[in-house]
Amino acid sequence: MTALVAATLTVAQPAAAEPESLTVDFGATTGAFRGGATGTLYGFGDEGAPTQALINGAHITNSSQKPPFGTQHPSGDILQVEDGFFAKHGQELAIYIQDHYPDWPYHGAVRVGDERTYDQATGEYAEEPNGVWDYLEVVELMVEVVATQSDHPEEYLFIPFNEPDGIWYQSWPTMRDTFLADWKAVHDKIQEVYARHGLAPARIGGPGDARWQPERSRDFLTFAKQNDVLPDVFIWHELGIENLATFRSHFADYRALERELGVPPIHVNITEYGMLRDMGVPGQLIQWFSMFEDAKVDSQTAYWNYAGNFSDNSARPNGANGGWWMFKWYGALAGSQTVRVTPPRLNVADTLQGIGAIDAVGRRATVLYGGTDSDVRLDLRGLSRGVFGRSVDVEVREVTLTGAEGLAATPRVVHAVDGARVADNGTLDLTVPTYDRFAAYQVVVTPAQDRVVTVDPVWTTSIEAEDTDLTAARTYFQDPRANGGWKFLASGSHDVGSFNQPGSKADWTVTVPRTGTYRFQVIGATPGEPGRHALFVDGSHRTDVQYTADLALTDTARWQYRGSTEVAVELHGGHPRPVRPGEPGRQPGAAGLGHHAGQVRPDRRHRRRADDLPRQHPALLRRGGPRLAVGDARLRRDRGPRAAGRRLPQRDGDGLLRRRRRVPHRRRVRPAPRPRRPGPRPGAGAGRRASAHHGPGPPVRGDQRGRAAVRPRRPDQVGDRDPRVRR
Repeated sequence: MTALVAATLTVAQPAAAEPESLTVDFGATTGAFRGGATGTLYGFGDEGAPTQALINGAHITNSSQKPPFGTQHPSGDILQVEDGFFAKHGQELAIYIQDHYPDWPYHGAVRVGDERTYDQATGEYAEEPNGVWDYLEVVELMVEVVATQSDHPEEYLFIPFNEPDGIWYQSWPTMRDTFLADWKAVHDKIQEVYARHGLAPARIGGPGDARWQPERSRDFLTFAKQNDVLPDVFIWHELGIENLATFRSHFADYRALERELGVPPIHVNITEYGMLRDMGVPGQLIQWFSMFEDAKVDSQTAYWNYAGNFSDNSARPNGANGGWWMFKWYGALAGSQTVRVTPPRLNVADTLQGIGAIDAVGRRATVLYGGTDSDVRLDLRGLSRGVFGRSVDVEVREVTLTGAEGLAATPRVVHAVDGARVADNGTLDLTVPTYDRFAAYQVVVTPAQDRVVTVDPVWTTSIEAEDTDLTAARTYFQDPRANGGWKFLASGSHDVGSFNQPGSKADWTVTVPRTGTYRFQVIGATPGEPGRHALFVDGSHRTDVQYTADLALTDTARWQYRGSTEVAVELHGGHPRPVRPGEPGRQPGAAGLGHHAGQVRPDRRHRRRADDLPRQHPALLRRGGPRLAVGDARLRRDRGPRAAGRRLPQRDGDGLLRRRRRVPHRRRVRPAPRPRRPGPRPGAGAGRRASAHHGPGPPVRGDQRGRAAVRPRRPDQVGDRDPRVRR
């Protein structure tokens, strides 16, 4: 059992490992902050999903979505999301044109031929060849819609091919000439459509390979230069765990190839990066952000689950998880100059990495870092006296892993230095405690001010589920590298399972500073069905903790897709309080949380003084870490619709083109007019929908495509089936 302490007690701990050092030289700038690393693939679902507040806060500059009325996914239509995207920070919205097709891989991975005849004026097609490649006709239809109905046609990027090295053009020796001819045909057709509407030349991106392909890239650039069809954005994907180690070499090889071929530098967008394990995890995201910001490229988180939640980097319909706060911190560097950062090990996956930036006009220096279990020694250099003076204030904020659906409140100041003296050579050293390798930190340095800089005064503490005393339950290790990264991570790399038996319970002791109401939050997974725990304090049943049914995707992910639930509980101060969840009606025994109904897989538990919570964030909860800073005390514990009248493709409920019988068996793809709305629909929600798998890795089951997946929130939805032990 781990004891949590009051503000006046310091608990001695065994010697910890030596801190890792991160050197940040604010005197060595590396260029203007790009801010393109927080792009998303299908991060936008529908109008109002995500909400505008989440979009603006995440500072997303680029995203890729499906074409108008595309059938690859149930949501994510570019005409539905463009208003929200371009409202503030959005700069370039890309279209995966092949997402017009419903199946993955497209057309069974086999290149489409000439089997249909499309009427571009009416949107009809007949099942008969006409001597024109079918996909070229689809491209013309989709680009026509964007050119005539979008309010931002000149801010789109058209991506004609998605992962052509694995779809349609797998064998380069046999399909090379076909792909290059197809690229020129599609490129010319897109420009033809824009030209006939008096628009500036369209922006086009490619080739779009699933990984860095040196041979294909050389042939592609050589052909494109010779035929005047170079892309405006060069695209490939970086999806594996070890891509954290290899991207910089891939990017260097690409730039060298441009120079060798005499191709002027082309902007790069890595339109899919990261694995399931990286999404929503601050300490993983910062490693990707740092690489892409170093290279000054744009990039987009891969789409593994649902459209409309920034690739699992937001929680619930309108909430922030840990990943969202990492997006916000990164976007907040806009207007700064990045600076040289030296990590302990560059180009090594799952290690300490960071970004440094300085705003000399605003007199503010910032470091973002994460990725290590060790405490971090920050070696800050180049703090110019002309900008910062002789002394500075330092505030360190922490954001931890809260699960894909777990709420995370405004990050707290967990370490503060008031009026720190800067050495004559412009250096400052400080060591910051670390929660775990999945947490990330924001360090802000400003000139010393009259205000007193302190840690967050709101009392808060947390404990990992695996660190409680468990009965009829067990701890499971969640290997962050298992299954090639196709999994959700748990804080501390452990969670508690088999917590579904009548006697299952978890006991721990907590000491609160004073009597009052405290907010109690549990992070955990409820695999597709709701559940409930009973909460006991001092042997008395205080309340039930009700869990909604988290969205379950596959047998693997259903136990790992974690969310949060919160209750208020009265606690008395002055001495340690035994706490335990147990079944109502039973004597609690020692103290803690116990099984009552359904299946719940706890990860972490958090308490915070509710009376002191910031009023501007009433719905967002914050959990502390294993080191609790209160005043001078510090606790350490073991880590364990557009243009009325325009006709667009219509779809049946199954997402396929609507069929109309006529001679000779012609099918219409006539769209219904969609009036322009002046703003978001009142009460527009952000329900997530299940989607088809996109990219390598285990696919989502086919029966999930197009099915609405809404999280139930009724308190009476308590599981009534027999408890099942995790297999």
